[in-house]
Amino acid sequence: MTVRRISTGSPFEKQIGYSRAVVADGWVFVAGTTGYDYDTMVMPDSVADQCRNALNTIERALKEAESSLDEVVRVNYIVPDKDDWPECWPITSRAFAKALPAATMICADLQNPEMKIEIEVTARVSR
Repeated sequence: MTVRRISTGSPFEKQIGYSRAVVADGWVFVAGTTGYDYDTMVMPDSVADQCRNALNTIERALKEAESSLDEVVRVNYIVPDKDDWPECWPITSRAFAKALPAATMICADLQNPEMKIEIEVTARVSR
């Protein structure tokens, strides 16, 4: 089995020791992704903007893995404040309109207090 690792260049990947995505045996496993703009390392204040950033980062990693949001089969959303979650629904419903993946929302603390959402996905490599 060939394993390919994908990085976004986030400093956290090197500091903590993980890949943004791992491609193995036809699957793409994307690590929990928060709302940083990894080009500027700026975290927006709103959960909606963080959600958009996280999905954009995930989409770029999936593209590099020869996959897409349309190939996502499983998504986990983690939010520290469950009351923030509904603000993300229009964004996630557009992102996964075709895939309609199995999904779970978990309420838990995240690594840093400014983080309002973390998203993790599993996808198939596009055929």
